[in-house]
This record gives sequence, structure tokens and C-alpha cells, in this order.
Amino acid sequence: MGDYTPDLAAATAPTPTEKRVDETGVTASSGVLYHQLRKEPLNIVGGRGSYLLTDNGQEILDATSGAAVSCLGHSDERVHEAILEQLKKIPYCYSLYFTNSAAEKLSKLLVESTGGQMSRAFIVSSGTEAVEAAVKMSIQYFTELPVPQPQRVNIISRKSSYHGNTLGSLAVGHHAARRKIYEGILSKNMHHVAQCYPYRGMKDNETNEEYVARLAQELEDEFQRLGPDTVCAFFAETMTGATLGCVPPLPGYLKAMKAVCERHGALFVLDEVMSGMGRTGTLHAWEQEDVVPDLQTIAKGLGAGYAPIAGLLVNKHVVETLSKGTGSFVHSQTYQGHPIACAAAYRVQQIVQGDKLMENVRAMGEYLSQRLHERLDSHPHVGDIRGRGLFWAMEFVQDKETKEPYPPSKALSWTLHTTGLKPEYSISLMPGSGGIDGVNGDHIVLAPPYNTTREEIDLIVDRTVGVIKEVLG
Repeated sequence: MGDYTPDLAAATAPTPTEKRVDETGVTASSGVLYHQLRKEPLNIVGGRGSYLLTDNGQEILDATSGAAVSCLGHSDERVHEAILEQLKKIPYCYSLYFTNSAAEKLSKLLVESTGGQMSRAFIVSSGTEAVEAAVKMSIQYFTELPVPQPQRVNIISRKSSYHGNTLGSLAVGHHAARRKIYEGILSKNMHHVAQCYPYRGMKDNETNEEYVARLAQELEDEFQRLGPDTVCAFFAETMTGATLGCVPPLPGYLKAMKAVCERHGALFVLDEVMSGMGRTGTLHAWEQEDVVPDLQTIAKGLGAGYAPIAGLLVNKHVVETLSKGTGSFVHSQTYQGHPIACAAAYRVQQIVQGDKLMENVRAMGEYLSQRLHERLDSHPHVGDIRGRGLFWAMEFVQDKETKEPYPPSKALSWTLHTTGLKPEYSISLMPGSGGIDGVNGDHIVLAPPYNTTREEIDLIVDRTVGVIKEVLG
């Protein structure tokens, strides 16, 4: 992939005169509700490998796989074939009435990938939907016990976290900017404790073990404050995503948090929408943490962007409880188990296994770490470089000694992103802000495809360093 040059002719990019020009010769306004309404984004008309092609012929190195989604890069013909094959069989059937072979195959693969620890998969269309399902499952589980516990309606999550953008999932997370205008209508049953954030959270001279113990005690204290028998679940990203910027859990941290949950009979829920399905070097990020969740959400790397797909994986003991109770899950989605999406994801997972991409993620992840540290450790404004697998972030500071962040008014992370899109760099970087307290803090994330190469890693690092130097000197 590192040597790939996009085929401009094959992409059939429109000429400048074809670009949304109306009969008066004036560029027609778009019908799309853009994220930034006063600025038209670049228009992508093609993609091959790790490159995106715009309608003006610019070739952009997609160093983030979109939002850590396109784990195979763009336009893998093997996935195209799977989609077409399924399209000819059956494109859609309603999961409330029927199952379908594509959903059955994918779900079986997912269950087997956990060694049978998770025994059922609930396939939906987005990470947000998966989190919504996890919230509902957490509540319903306690109504299905031999002695029901309907009072368990509180959920504990973490600050500077992100779990989705519907009202329910937004309440579970703690992305301050996205929550702000909706705070008045968000659920008051969601509560938040501190992140595992060693760069800023650890005290001077505090050991990793002491820090983990302090965070576990904070969770214990929150259980006690709410009433231990009122908490149904603790939600955490196994490894934080774009909101905090790729912070791996310290050794023993998740195990300590699960122990608190087990002590009080609450469910332990891991959100692997961004960090899962291979992004951190194992198919499930929890495999590296000596824990098994009761519920697990997955999404981005599941289908590699070829179709909208996500899932909730349910631990066998939770499934057994529901089976002995009402025998159903009081929740459904119209596009649940969508045959085309499932067929695409199944082929993606076959490719991940068959091409031994987890080995490549680990090897290239080590190389990316090495190159980032070599090039940026000495930079006066790069405060922290952190990550795992092919999921890395750099946090920026005005002063490395004090760790003082840049003011939000500077919009540093977004400036780095937009600078990267200049023709001389042509790289897509993922910006993140507000990680410290919801307002302050800037970082950028790198998340290359699982089949990236050493040559491509070198190019990503070179261009990223060039962008940082232009913006910060």
C-alpha cells in the first residue's frame, strides 16, 4: 500500500466545469447539511488503498482510516464481491420476524472469536446503536434475575469519554462539547468518575499500582454514594478513543474496576467501538487486559466502512439469565442484522484472519511508535505520545514542564487537521480537543489501515511532523 498511486482516470473525477454549476454559471448550493455549514468540505470521489481522491485531483493519505474505520484501506475488491453476492440473494429482511444466513455466519464468527465467553451477538448499524442496546440490556438483565432487582437503574461511566451521540449514549459518555446544549434533557441516572489518564491524572511520586488503587476506590465510593444495589453497570472504553486520545489502560486497571463491579453485582461493560476488532493488536482489546466483559460493543473495524454495521456481544451468563426469564430482549432496530452489512463484515473479518493482519498491526504499531518517539519526543510542544497497535495520539502543550495546554481559542487540533489537508502535505489527521476537562486540551490521532507498510508509516510520520512544525514551529 505504501507504493500505491491512485488511478485518476479510473476515479472519473468531474472537471471543474462539472462541479455543481447551475444554468446561470453560479456554483449551486449543496443539499447536504455539513458539519460546518459555512464551509464546504473536500469532495471525495474515489479511493484506493490508503488514499482518498478529491474531485480536484488531490490525493490524500488517509492516516486515520476515516474515524478508525477503514481498516483495510479503500476499495478492496474481495469485499465488493461479497456485497454484490449478498445483494443478489436478499438485500433486506426484518429481524423481528426472520433471521438470515449472513447474520448467522457473522454472529457465529464473532462468538467463536471470544472463545465462547460471549455467546450471542446483536448486530446493529452504528456504535451509538450498540451502546443504546447495551444500556437497555444492562437494565433488563436485573429484571430477569430469579429475584428481580428493578431498582438497579444507575450507570457509572467515566469523564472525558465518548459512547455515542443519541440522547441515551450521549448521557453515558462525557464529551462536554457534544453534551452541552442537551444537558437539560439528558438522563440523570448516568454518573461519571475519573479516567485512567496517567499523563495528567497521576500524582507526583505515585506508582502505577497506587494510581490504579485510587481509581478503583473512587469507583467504590461512587457505588456507595448511589447505593450499591442501585447500580446496574459500569461502562468504559477498553482503550480511550478520539475524545481523550488513545490512552491505554494501565496494567491491572480494568481488572480492578471489574472487581468493584463484581463485589456489588453490577455488570462490567466495555465499549470497543473504536478500539476493538483489531485496532489495538488483538481482535478484542480486552484480550490484553486479563478481563472478560459482561457486555461489549463493537463497530468501526467490524465492517471496515463498507456498510454501516456494529454489534453488542453478550456474555453467556447474561444470555442464560434472559433465556431462563422472559426469553427475549425488549429492544429492536429496523436494520438490525442487515444482510448486506453482515456479508460485508464477514468478508472483512475473513480477510483480517486470512491475511494475518493482527500480526501486521502489532509489528507496524511498534514501528509507528518508534518513529513517532524518534521524531517528536524532543519537540517542545509535544507533551505526550501514547497508543497501542495502530492507534496513536500526540497531546500538545505550551510548556512541557507545566503541561499547560493551548487555549481553546487557538483551535489547535483543528488547525493541525486543516493544515494537513493542504496540497503540500495531503494527509488526513484526526483532531481532538477538550480531553483535559471538556474544554482544554488538544491532540491528534493516527489510525492507519491494518495492512499498512513500513514505507507508508514513514510517509505518515514525515507528513505529520511537517504539519506540526508548520503550525507550532
